[in-house]
Amino acid sequence: MKKEMFEELLGSVREAGAILRGEKKPARRTVIGGPGVRVIRERTSLSQSEFARLIGVSVKTLQNWEQDRRRPTGPAAALLSIIEHDPTLAVKAIHRISTL
Repeated sequence: MKKEMFEELLGSVREAGAILRGEKKPARRTVIGGPGVRVIRERTSLSQSEFARLIGVSVKTLQNWEQDRRRPTGPAAALLSIIEHDPTLAVKAIHRISTL
């Protein structure tokens, strides 16, 4: 690895540490709210149990997101963003992966 790339990576790691310690605010954060999760699910025409099974979470977790008691984070938030962008294609792709 080139020194310049290493220094950039090291700076990113240090910045992440500062964010985790609360010393610095993140530049951006994507949060999908409760009502958004319901709209995303409804665009797929799936029931709560079908959608929860599709994305690999419990029905209770999905209900908590939809009722705004909890918010999806990390990979779940990213997956919901993908489904929101193109529900039909995302459902096809996820279903294909789960049947392999």
